[in-house]
Amino acid sequence: MSLKEQLIVEKLPRHIAIIMDGNGRWAKKKGNIRIFGHKSAVNSVKETAEACAELGIKHLTLYAFSTENWNRPKMEVKALMELLIATINSEVDTLLNNNIRLNAIGQLHDLPKKAYNKLMEAIDRTKEKNGLTLTLALSYSSKVEILEAVRSIAKASVEGRIQPNEVDETIFESYLNTHGVPDPDLMIRTSGEQRISNFLLWQMAYTELYFTEVLWPDFTKEDLYKAILDYQHRERRFGKISEQLD
Repeated sequence: MSLKEQLIVEKLPRHIAIIMDGNGRWAKKKGNIRIFGHKSAVNSVKETAEACAELGIKHLTLYAFSTENWNRPKMEVKALMELLIATINSEVDTLLNNNIRLNAIGQLHDLPKKAYNKLMEAIDRTKEKNGLTLTLALSYSSKVEILEAVRSIAKASVEGRIQPNEVDETIFESYLNTHGVPDPDLMIRTSGEQRISNFLLWQMAYTELYFTEVLWPDFTKEDLYKAILDYQHRERRFGKISEQLD
């Protein structure tokens, strides 16, 4: 029986988040420059998104570029932004054909104007699709996201639109970039690193974490199925005991 056939449809995660790590190391192993790894990684993004769409998973969030990544060498950042534009241009029809809606979170106005415009154009073109929602975290920092939510709530309080004692989890979450999106059930990080790296800190309070040695450009549908199978064998208690879940 194939890995895909072993998956339990009723226990599929609603939302998968992925830290796509290892592009530079993958390129170095092949004697190439880092951007070669980033370019090769596009196929893994495409294959993973298509696999999620085929399975009926509703949300896939990919950590594509963090606020800290702006500190990388200027040539690499420039090449990454050009790759973003090229990928959107070449793959928007694939999104449409697979009923995938594109979304993005982060400090999007920090992106170069051309990249930002292409991104917004693709988001608008796919907005009516109702299968998988593919969210790109671009120029994203969870700490910044949380701080901005706190500032917005504080401003609303000063203006009398909300009382401090009214702020609960639901209200707080409405101020996050991810409002309206369920928290991730499963987070996958490739390349063997075992940390969250400022990604969806609030949202991943009860997320199941899965780490794999596979470098992102080598990540395939089979690797995704392995991660989901591992997730399906876990008991998610959310603070309860096993007997309470029966």
